[in-house]
Amino acid sequence: MSGTDFDPIAIVIDWLDACRERRLEDLLALYADQATLDCCTGERFVGRLGLRRYWAAKLRGATSTSFVLDDVYPEQDCIWLDYRDYDGAVVSTKFWFDAAGGIVRTLCTPIVQDGPSSQVA
Repeated sequence: MSGTDFDPIAIVIDWLDACRERRLEDLLALYADQATLDCCTGERFVGRLGLRRYWAAKLRGATSTSFVLDDVYPEQDCIWLDYRDYDGAVVSTKFWFDAAGGIVRTLCTPIVQDGPSSQVA
């Protein structure tokens, strides 16, 4: 992710803050217009209307243990975030960005908890 004029980790932290504080419009503003969200359940939501449909319901139903940061780190072409999802489940989400710093894709993967160590499902 070198050569960018934005800080992708800061954008991911802003994304998590917007989720935690239930700020739907701020959350949606972080995405590119035709962004794709691939859920842990296998569902896909595309574009502003799809993202709004997904996030409005998830933010309304979020638990008190949701959107807590576990870890965030860069990979070669994306940022990887481990956190507590809207329902408190431990998940990993990868974020990809366009040249302007808009989120173009997110891919959620549940994390299987196996005692003291965990692994991505």
